[in-house]
Amino acid sequence: MHAVDDPAGARVVTATPSPGSYAPHPVTADPAVWSLVRTTVATDAGPVVVHHRHGPRPVLFLHGVAGSWTTWTPLLTAVDGLADRGLVLVDLPGWGASTTAPSAPSGPADLDAVVRAVVTVLDALGTGPVDVVGHSMGAFVGLETAVAAPTRVRSLGLVSGTTTATVRAARHPVRALATLPAFTLLRAGLAVTGPTARSLLRGLARVGVLPLLAAPVFAHVRRLDPSVLDAFVAEFRPQLFSAAARSAAGYDVERWRAVTSPATAVVGRQDVFARTTDLDDLRALLPGVRTAVLEDCGHFAHVEHPDAVAALLGLA
Repeated sequence: MHAVDDPAGARVVTATPSPGSYAPHPVTADPAVWSLVRTTVATDAGPVVVHHRHGPRPVLFLHGVAGSWTTWTPLLTAVDGLADRGLVLVDLPGWGASTTAPSAPSGPADLDAVVRAVVTVLDALGTGPVDVVGHSMGAFVGLETAVAAPTRVRSLGLVSGTTTATVRAARHPVRALATLPAFTLLRAGLAVTGPTARSLLRGLARVGVLPLLAAPVFAHVRRLDPSVLDAFVAEFRPQLFSAAARSAAGYDVERWRAVTSPATAVVGRQDVFARTTDLDDLRALLPGVRTAVLEDCGHFAHVEHPDAVAALLGLA
């Protein structure tokens, strides 16, 4: 991995894949590997399942759409579980194991409720300030947490964050066919298929077509460990994706000017849900933010190049 100056002012990190260097680690659902304890925390948005470990300088990981706490396990493997640091891996309201917890609500929670739930989890665990690392939608949640509860956020790591381009696409879907077609077409497709979308996705996985559909999301979908696509199918929830898109459409990104925490944003050059132009916008909204573009990388940077992401975020 080496860095060169990008004409737009970002730092371009070029990862030259060698055998085994792309997506080198599987997704695992075994919390014992990192001595994690599972706890269910009652919040206003419903029960939230969190896998955590006490330790200094805790890191809060926030997953994205089609994710859960397990989405971060390739990164944890790459950094030896962050050694002795504290870990807080949340299944956000309506996602992952939080959907099967007793009294789980049937509908999606709005962004404000999700952020309050995250803060409630931190209060319940007594963590103090945390380093927040969010992927995709989780980066959006992390940014709003830094606005709403600034004393709780020591730093921000935005991995493949769906930020300004997503907000524009959610507001102007026709116009976004030219700028963010994957997001726009997925949203339209889910509106047509409705409640059958998830079962349709699972059916396509069974007949082996899923890699073709997931190909735009990853730079090299056929080089992924099968556990990555299995988790992608298991965690995708169309209703919540559509709700998140509606929430993004009404969000004022100017709120991010209030963020005072040090921040780093990383996107993949081949990302179809986040754009490298988002980094330009973030630099205008978050003075001092560090930005990087990962070559040979799609929307799951922490799965595709976990070592590079860890180094850029200062986690290695």
